[in-house]
Amino acid sequence: MSWEGKYVGLPYAENGRASDGADCWGLACLVYEQELGILLPAYVGAACSTEVAEIAGFVEHERMQGPWIAVGEPRPFDLLVFRRGRYPSHIGIATSQPSMMLHMDGADQAKIVRWSDTRWSHRFIGPFRHLQRALKGAS
Repeated sequence: MSWEGKYVGLPYAENGRASDGADCWGLACLVYEQELGILLPAYVGAACSTEVAEIAGFVEHERMQGPWIAVGEPRPFDLLVFRRGRYPSHIGIATSQPSMMLHMDGADQAKIVRWSDTRWSHRFIGPFRHLQRALKGAS
């Protein structure tokens, strides 16, 4: 089974950060920790307590002063960031299959989909790579 398949069917849980339920940022936290050994901030107790604020913080602040770099072409494990209105509000994870992403599908469960075929496609901000992966040579 591919790494992506282990997460398919994970139930949605608002502000969830565990294998019994997660939101889109929580899914990214789980994948990065379990597959790459990289701990992403969970924002627990931080001023940014909602998912939208977490993602906005990631895009607006973390990539500027933290471990994220914008990349042109996504590779497996890169985060694909989408917006609602003017604000970042959703994250998917690029899979081993080109043009596919692992993401939390609404308030349902984790699924693998072609990201260009989702309701998010016209809201795409871009792919971001964790600096620790970039320095190791992301594959």
